[in-house]
Amino acid sequence: MALVRRTLPVVDVSPLLGGGQAAATARVADQIQAACRDRGFFYVTGHGVPASLVAELADASAEFFALPLAEKREIAMERGGRAWRGYFPVGAELTSGRPDLKEGLYFGTELPADDPRVLARLPLHGANLFPSQVPRLRPLVLAYLDALTGAGQAVLAGVALSLGLDAGYFAAGYTADPTILFRIFHYPPSEPHDEGWGVGEHTDYGLVTLLAQDDSGGLQVAAPEGWIEAPPMPGTLVCNIGDMLDRLTGGWYRSTPHRVRNLSGHGRLSFPFFLDPGFAAEVPPLPGRAARAKDGSRRWDGQDLRAFTGSYGDYLLGKVSQVFPQLSRDALG
Repeated sequence: MALVRRTLPVVDVSPLLGGGQAAATARVADQIQAACRDRGFFYVTGHGVPASLVAELADASAEFFALPLAEKREIAMERGGRAWRGYFPVGAELTSGRPDLKEGLYFGTELPADDPRVLARLPLHGANLFPSQVPRLRPLVLAYLDALTGAGQAVLAGVALSLGLDAGYFAAGYTADPTILFRIFHYPPSEPHDEGWGVGEHTDYGLVTLLAQDDSGGLQVAAPEGWIEAPPMPGTLVCNIGDMLDRLTGGWYRSTPHRVRNLSGHGRLSFPFFLDPGFAAEVPPLPGRAARAKDGSRRWDGQDLRAFTGSYGDYLLGKVSQVFPQLSRDALG
């Protein structure tokens, strides 16, 4: 099926970063609301992430993925234990039950061995694994985590305003101590007749995702009129809604399925950053939102997010255990 040629909205969030005037922040909130209601995806400008940092991170990442497989496996995810960090090869990650045509690195908040969450052996918490062959990757990743956390909190301030909440609603609550996950993905080139996908149709799990991507293209977003492209736009981050924001709003903001196929003829790099609720947080619908799902209670995958009970950590572990079933058995069993 041919892709529908449509564009995603572009939102300048700089007023949310610099303490902008009320009228300016209100305009941004209105734009975010329209984008979340219409597409669940939008481009973010004015985010404050230095272009030089993104470029250096891309260069170091390309250097890592060019290494022989045996050297990349020195930081295999199996060595990350319950922290769930490190490298996985092409085909090791499953989306919608099928192997993805990508390889990647998993990162998260860097925690020391004496952190109470590490001592308690809390899953997905701990130290990152970094390659000795590309030593510059460590400071770049940690700097990127800091920069994207600031940008993500600004976007969430706009989301809060768009819902009639105080701008600090998320930063003072769900993301006061957020679950931060970061991936670096490399997609080998595919051919149009290939059946597999770089990553298959899925939604993200948390609140918001901020994606930096190279100039290869390949990201596709589900829309009422069909699948649409989200091509690279220099200087922007792509933002999309996750399942917990869908749940929080009772489906008024709906997490949008998306997928990737790299037909550029060369490798594709992407950098998804996930700003999610605290691991122990429960995320019930906001008052008055529980019954406002715009398309009924069930989604594209048949799941009813309102039926879930438990913490965000419970939800996240259930999802990642499906993505890496063998690792789940080994690391969390």
